[in-house]
This record gives sequence, structure tokens and C-alpha cells, in this order.
Amino acid sequence: MSARGINALAGLRLRPRVTPPLRAGRVVRFDGAIAGAVGCSAPVGAACEIDTTDGVGGHGEVIGFREQETMIALTNGSARIAAGALVRVTGAVDEVPVGRGLLGRVWDADGHPLDGQAALVAEGKVALRGQQVNPLTRAEVSEPLDVGVRAINGLLSVGRGQRIGLIAGSGVGKSVLLSMLCRGTQADVVVAALIGERAREVSGFVQSVLTEESRARTVVVAVTAEQSPILRIRGAHRACAIADYFRSQGKQVLLIVDSLTRVGHAQREIGLALGEQPTAKGYPPSVVALIPKLVERAGRDRETGGSVTAFYTVLADGDDVNDPVVDAARAITDGHIVLSRTLAEQGVYPAIDVASSVSRVSTHICAQRHLDAARIFRRRYSLYQENKDLALMGGYQAGVDREIDLALSRHPQMMSYISQPLDQRCGWDDAQQALFKVTSDG
Repeated sequence: MSARGINALAGLRLRPRVTPPLRAGRVVRFDGAIAGAVGCSAPVGAACEIDTTDGVGGHGEVIGFREQETMIALTNGSARIAAGALVRVTGAVDEVPVGRGLLGRVWDADGHPLDGQAALVAEGKVALRGQQVNPLTRAEVSEPLDVGVRAINGLLSVGRGQRIGLIAGSGVGKSVLLSMLCRGTQADVVVAALIGERAREVSGFVQSVLTEESRARTVVVAVTAEQSPILRIRGAHRACAIADYFRSQGKQVLLIVDSLTRVGHAQREIGLALGEQPTAKGYPPSVVALIPKLVERAGRDRETGGSVTAFYTVLADGDDVNDPVVDAARAITDGHIVLSRTLAEQGVYPAIDVASSVSRVSTHICAQRHLDAARIFRRRYSLYQENKDLALMGGYQAGVDREIDLALSRHPQMMSYISQPLDQRCGWDDAQQALFKVTSDG
């Protein structure tokens, strides 16, 4: 053999051998929702397939590691998995196909159609969990957004790119208000994420929102309550990714996530399965860390001019507004709207508690006369709440305090201003004029 051949062989022997990571393993633990596997090397977010005894196959996603085990959250919880079942890593769940074909359709957490129509013809892909954004590329909230609801337009004015928490207990008209927002908001695209809801509520919401007028601009992502916690989290991220895509096209997007609490509950299930220590009311730290990741994806894009204005519903279990998820949502959003059970019991819909609600951007988007009128309304509304019992018992005499007199006499008009029929829309200018009329001294 020539000297050149000998040198070449020597070089091959000295070159280190790169061993690819093992892409398969075996199940050693399974509790019906989370499987623990050994022998497979896969990062968090990797998609996996697991052999089942019935041949159907189990599908899951790597959510973390515990001791020497790779923890896999199953997306089909009924999978029949036996000890020692083969686990194969099939890829990564990190991109979302997007395109105009999303509009007018209902999708699940994996992007499969739920409406019986054809699959999406993708025009591109975006990151499922978003990308790190330079905060300086986010424009300020400086333009009002007409949402079609009189009480919000007039008293809790919303701006393009704002993030609002909608705090409500069960049965106080949350779904009614969301339907009004979807149909009445002046937006190019509406993305609604129904996370952890009952199937009946999903069906009713879709039927009320996807009307002939609104279908062409609406996308619905639905993940019902009985589905895997990893699917509930993935569904919320998918809706945010779709909103990101349309914002990058320069569109004005309304994003509704119903509900942020159900997403938190899903993360709690996963966190506890990974061995996280529960803190306040059983929530592990990963729940509080997840909420900002979702909320911070909304906002205005300085480069494209598009915006994502987001409403995140937060369930106040037992009407407890100090729940950890409620606290976290209030801390990071640009305002919150509280729905009152007392008003709902009185037949006032939407049951918005004006005194407990606030919009932190209203001073940047409203004229001074509008702000003054809203301030007068809120003061009189609060005065009525403070003095109504005294007045009903006959302990207050008219003429003692002019502001209290106005609060008592204008209360019926104020309640009429807050309430609004489901099928009625009240624009920005009409809401202002009605507010000026209610708060005038004449």
C-alpha cells in the first residue's frame, strides 16, 4: 500500500466516532396519564410514540425528567400501555402550520380540523411557543379599540394591543360577554381558544360566534376538559401562535383565551407529576411561570403595525378574587374586568362590576372629556353602593349631599347603561354619548 493510503487509514482511525443519541427506550412507569421511560434520549418538547397492547399506539410529549426517567405526557389517556413497552422519539412539537385557510374553521390542539372539513393547506410555519422578543419592538397602546360593548367602551376603554383579564366565577355570564366581544369587536381577525371547557359549551360557543358575518375572520381552537393536560397547554400556545402569525401580516387581531385558569390547572397536573412542590393552594411554581409566557405574546408590533389585543378569562373559584392564578393574571395584564354574581342575580348582563374593574391604558387612548365622564360614573356608582342600605332604611334625607342625591337618582340610568342585550352592538361614539348623558347634571 502506498504511503498516501497508509496515512489516510491512520487519519480514519484517529477520528473520534460520533455516536448518535439513542432514540428509543422502554416504559418503566405509567399512571394512566404520565409515562416514565428509560433508555431514550430526547429533549423536552419531543414527540413520542409508545407501543400498546391493542396495536393502536400511544402518543405523547416529553415534559421533563425525574431521576433517570424521561417523563412523557400522553395525549391519548386511554392508551393500553404495558411495562416494557417500546418508546420511539418521532420529532419535536415546536411549529404550527399557518395560512389563510385557518379562518372560519375549528381546530384541535394538534391542528386537526374538528369541523369535518379538509386539512389545512399551510402557507408557512411559526414557533408554537413563540420567540424571544425585543421589548423595544413592541409599540405603545395608543389607539382605542371598539369592542361593541357599551360598558367596556365607555368605562373600561380598551386599546389595540392591550391585555385584559376577565375575572369571573361560574355562572355569571362569562360566555355571553365573550360571544359579544367576538361578534362586536372591530378586528381583522378573531382567534378564540376554548381550553378545558365542556363539549356542550364549545359547541354552543362555536354556533353563536361562527355566524355568516363573522366566519370569514374567526379561528377557533378547542380542547375540551377531558383531554390530556399537555393538549390543553398546547392548544393555548397554538392559539397564541396563530394570533402571532396574523399580527406579522399587519392584521389587528382579537385573541380570546378561555380560560387561563384551565391552562394553569393543566400545568399544575404536569408540575406535580414531575415532583414540583405545591405552594399556594396547591399550585407549583411552574404555573405562575407559564402565565407570563402566554400573556406577554400579545401586544402591538412596531414593525408591521399589527396588534394582538387579548382577553384572558380567569375563573375565580368560589368567587375568590385572591386565588393565585387571579393574582398572577392581574399583576401582568393591562387591566381587568370583574363580573359580579350579585348583578347577574339581578338580571344585569353583562354583569360588569364597574367599581372593581380597571383599564390601565384608558388615560392614553381616551379624550379628557371621556375620562372625566367615566370618573364621575364610577364615583356615583360607588356612592350608591355605600349608601343604598341607609337610603332604603330611611336613614338618609334628600338634600343633605348633592353627590349622594345624584347617585341615588341616576342609579336606574347607570344600570341601564351597563346592561346590554346579547344581540345588540354599541359602538365607540354611541357609548361616549350615552355616558355623557348619564353623567350630566341636567
